[in-house]
Amino acid sequence: MLKGHQTWVFYSKPTILASAAVGGPFEAKGAVAEDFDILHEDIWLGQDSYEKAEKKLLEQAGEIALEKAGIKKEDVQFFLSGDLMNQIISSSFAARTLGMPYLGIFGACSSSMEGLALASLIIDSKSANYVLAGASSHNAAAEKQFRYPTEYGSQKPPTAQWTVTGAGAALVGEGGHGPRVTSATIGRVIDMGLSDPFNMGAAMAPAAVDTIEAHFRDMNIEPSYYDIIATGDLGKIGHRIASDLLTDHGLKIPENILTDCGILIYKPEQPVIAGGSGCGCSATVTYGHFLNRMRKGELKRILIVATGALMSPLSFQQKESIPCIAHAVSIEM
Repeated sequence: MLKGHQTWVFYSKPTILASAAVGGPFEAKGAVAEDFDILHEDIWLGQDSYEKAEKKLLEQAGEIALEKAGIKKEDVQFFLSGDLMNQIISSSFAARTLGMPYLGIFGACSSSMEGLALASLIIDSKSANYVLAGASSHNAAAEKQFRYPTEYGSQKPPTAQWTVTGAGAALVGEGGHGPRVTSATIGRVIDMGLSDPFNMGAAMAPAAVDTIEAHFRDMNIEPSYYDIIATGDLGKIGHRIASDLLTDHGLKIPENILTDCGILIYKPEQPVIAGGSGCGCSATVTYGHFLNRMRKGELKRILIVATGALMSPLSFQQKESIPCIAHAVSIEM
């Protein structure tokens, strides 16, 4: 049901029956390593390209989520997934392996919550019994496509972020036990004219703020309703900008509630510059770390606001600015 201008309220409260997070060797050294189901020692995952390695991450996340739920592939009606590669090839090729009816989505790094929102809508409308939602990214693959190949060894400015090598997946269904998806606020495209591909946090922060404000306006609730409000991958710089903008707009969210997946995923001593990023950032932190905390009883209500920069190498070459978006999904135990 639509509530307000841009928020869906799911009255059946679709259940996240199982979830999984898979990461690479750098994530194995991170702050939430214990919340991953698999951590690979090799960034190649035994494949002959980084792109194939990313596909493998997503396949594994999906398969593990299904195994945890005790659900067979053939019982899942739809697989929704997105990534950062050209023509979302990681998701499409993983769908080839998983063999499920497939809907590819692209919201850049907001794809994790875009997928979860759509999966929940499909379940809430009784258009499926089970929907698998996933998202992935790979550090070396993203660097090669959007910036410079890692072999180039280019220096980065203090605003740059580290793309997460990881994938997350969640199986959504009706009934059962587990965290429940209660609402989703679909974001607008916000473009403040920034064009620096090494400053994604600053570019995406206004979109995160716009969606957060819309969520609380539509739902008519206060930020204190949630234990955690986590943006997707603003990093240190974008997080600070978002916090300041929210305060300026009269929506002051306490520091112990407002956080960012890109800040949480790595340890302070890891050389990630401004923090983590990528579709796999919010996907792994949410489907691993946050949902594990909910299942342990440490968190009861969370709002995940996945952020995405809707740029491409082509748009950058044409000197376009960076349009951004954020989608918010509320999950309650």
